[in-house]
Order: sequence, then structure tokens, then C-alpha cells
Amino acid sequence: QVQLVESGGGLVQAGGSLRLSCAASGRTFSSYGMGWYRRAPGKERELVAAITAGGSTNYADSVKGRFTISRDNAKNTVYLQMNNLKPEDTAVYYCNAWPSLWGQGIQVTVSS
Repeated sequence: QVQLVESGGGLVQAGGSLRLSCAASGRTFSSYGMGWYRRAPGKERELVAAITAGGSTNYADSVKGRFTISRDNAKNTVYLQMNNLKPEDTAVYYCNAWPSLWGQGIQVTVSS
């Protein structure tokens, strides 16, 4: 069974940090582009960060300089390091393997 499983979410105060992990199983994902998306209450899902198979990265303007996406192909895992979190980062975060494999989502809540 091919699946993505997110972990590392939770509640943190503004200015704090969290690291999300996305563990892939059932397939080797080293040749796939991977990404993190989020959906805040009442808003559309948006791309947060993406990383290609070759390691090139792309970020939403709202998280540039605060979030870092990385991948460990030996562990079949993608990470999202989130620093200096803000209340507006509160959302359900989803891991994606291009084009259409999704994790179940994980809640990140940032209190002011």
C-alpha cells in the first residue's frame, strides 16, 4: 500500500518552531517531486513549499526565510522545518507526492 504519513504537528506559541515529517511507504519516492500544502479555516489549500527530485526548492512568499523543506531519500522522508511561527500559519498541513498522492493531514496551531 502506497501512502504518506505526516507527523510532528501540534500546538506552539508564536515565535516557536516545529518540524513536520512525511514518511513515505510502499514505493521509493526519490524520483518524485514532493511538497507541503496547508489549508487554513475558511481558506483554499495553498502550496507552502516544494522540493524536486534533484533538491531544488520553492516556497510561498509568506514562509520564505522561516520554513525549510528538505528530503532524506535514504529514509524516504520529507521534512518541513518551521521557525518563527505566526498565528496565521495555523492550518492543516498536507504532504504531497507529485502529482496526486496525499497524506491524511496534520494540525498545526500557533497561539498568539
